[in-house]
Amino acid sequence: MRHTLFPWLLLAAVQFLPQQVSAQGWPSQYDGVMLQGFYWNSYGDSQWSYLEQQSDELSKYFSLIWVPQSGNCNTTYNVMGYMPVYYYDHNSSFGSESQLRSMISTYREKGTGIIADVVINHRNNLGFGGSWVDFPEESYNGETFQMLPTDICANDDNGQTRAWADKQGISISADNDTGEGWDGCRDIDHKSANVNRCIKSYLDFLLNDLGYEGFRYDMVKGYSASYTGEYNSSANPRFSVGEYWDGTQAIQNWISGTSVNGAPTSAAFDFQFRYRVRDAINNNDWSKLGSTDMVINKQDYRRYAVTFVENHDMEKRSETEVQDPILRDTLAANAYLLMMPGTPCVFYKHWLAYKPEIKSMIEARRLAGIHNESEYLTLASNARYYARYAEGKRCRLLCELGATDEIKLAGANATKYVEIFSGYHYKYLLSREAECAWLSAGEGEYYEPVKTRLVAVSQNDNAEIVYTLDGSEPTASNGTRASSGTVLTIDATTTVKAGLLVDGNVTDVCTRRYVVHTFEPYDVTVHVKADWTPVYFYAWDLDGKPLNGSWPGKLMPESSIQTFDGEEWYCQTFSITSPGYYFNIIFNAGNGKPQTGDITRITTDKYYIAHNNGTKITYEDVTDAHATGISSIQQDVSTPQGIFDLQGRRLHTPPSQGMYIRDGRLYYKRGF
Repeated sequence: MRHTLFPWLLLAAVQFLPQQVSAQGWPSQYDGVMLQGFYWNSYGDSQWSYLEQQSDELSKYFSLIWVPQSGNCNTTYNVMGYMPVYYYDHNSSFGSESQLRSMISTYREKGTGIIADVVINHRNNLGFGGSWVDFPEESYNGETFQMLPTDICANDDNGQTRAWADKQGISISADNDTGEGWDGCRDIDHKSANVNRCIKSYLDFLLNDLGYEGFRYDMVKGYSASYTGEYNSSANPRFSVGEYWDGTQAIQNWISGTSVNGAPTSAAFDFQFRYRVRDAINNNDWSKLGSTDMVINKQDYRRYAVTFVENHDMEKRSETEVQDPILRDTLAANAYLLMMPGTPCVFYKHWLAYKPEIKSMIEARRLAGIHNESEYLTLASNARYYARYAEGKRCRLLCELGATDEIKLAGANATKYVEIFSGYHYKYLLSREAECAWLSAGEGEYYEPVKTRLVAVSQNDNAEIVYTLDGSEPTASNGTRASSGTVLTIDATTTVKAGLLVDGNVTDVCTRRYVVHTFEPYDVTVHVKADWTPVYFYAWDLDGKPLNGSWPGKLMPESSIQTFDGEEWYCQTFSITSPGYYFNIIFNAGNGKPQTGDITRITTDKYYIAHNNGTKITYEDVTDAHATGISSIQQDVSTPQGIFDLQGRRLHTPPSQGMYIRDGRLYYKRGF
């Protein structure tokens, strides 16, 4: 996927590597792209194990991934983590602590840093028998840490906490909150020396024990900016970004407020950037992109702007939680995001829905050499369309939005740029000094033939493209020559390499791997062997749509029971209707009590044995033992002898992978 022949790309790759330097909020001229690796209730798509499975792909495009709050919130499932309880126990709705450590380590080895979601404005009480003001006692590195009732702000919950505590004879802090209050759980008094000690140790644990690369601070309006500066100076993260939900000037004031020795210690999300994109799209007025935000109002703050167009608080969560979403033109919004200075943060839902397109946008940004302090210029602006370029270290990247066919650049700009790819309401162009080859279709998986256009971006009008379809390096003597604009149709999995051919020399080889699938809808059956009645199945799809009624779901009748291997199973069949489609399920005993946690991302037949202990339903996935009706499968490590395939044909040696029969027993061999 990468343009591998340029030394500047190797230098950029070094910049992506996690490293510890003195806290300066956010690196200068930083050219990485960030991913928000979750959305609201993304318990399946953001499982640590599933994120780790995607590491080869995600690490190619994102140098930072912000993940959900990973601490234990005193429950085992269906909690996003924004009311934290434990600081040192990281078994959460998204997986176990061991899975978290493995995921962080895997990405770190691939040069991608994981950003922790740090929630220290407030903290939840123990619950389950504890009082309103109880916090857990925890030990770390031989020390004991515990927040006390006296660490709760005097005006917490608009005075309700103090009124309750006075009746119980319990003292809380005499200090009021240093920021805005929040009534969800206890507001923590950051003036407290004990709170300072607990949080500094916690942040050190996140960075130097779990292996996080930096912090995303939740609700920083809830306490003075100076405490973020103090905590970052102690922990020394390379990356820190605060959620200060406000206007541009207020956000810039907060960034300045985090300063230590005259330098900011944190970046901030550029909320106004997001609002400009929302207003332009939802109001059909592209000129609104010219309004002020942190990226536009440079004044030394552009470096500290983390830009975004959607997040978990603004997305449409459901029909009853519409929030404040961008209603359409999602790809156009991301095109603008990924060509502008600042550090862009891509929303996970957008990535999942539009991988090839977003990959191409990130590649174009990298090729141009755009960073968080790049200059830019608007070339055209009115309600119907907008055109702006950013100045990269190598060339300019021009993004046209809206009615792009109506945009007519004047003067030298009319011939300066070459279109490299486009979509509905957006177009990307590179300035000719890029001197590169380009393939218009992004790398990735497709379920129909891919049409990709060969593009020569060069100041030489005679430049051609030479390409190969077998993964070999194109040269003047190896490959097929084609003029710029030639369209290739790829109907099978293929690695395409295209180089810029000028005066007999091939440079800048662009590589894309296109994986082309065929898809036919199919049915999936979920089987559960339960030791209780009644049994309910609650199921929902990847968009959150219930598949068999509202909570607690469908009562499984006796007619749904089927017998396999002499065992009775409750069964329900669902349809996989499109590529990438999956569904999720919960077993419960009616009214959701008790229940399992979310069983997510189901795409194949499944068998579960479930047990109801009265307070919770536990389950075991026994699919491997029952999918073929075979209860015992062994891995073959012996000398082959008397080997047959599943059709009864004798084999001289075992297959390199798959299932076969030896001496009347079924074996399998993993492929390597």
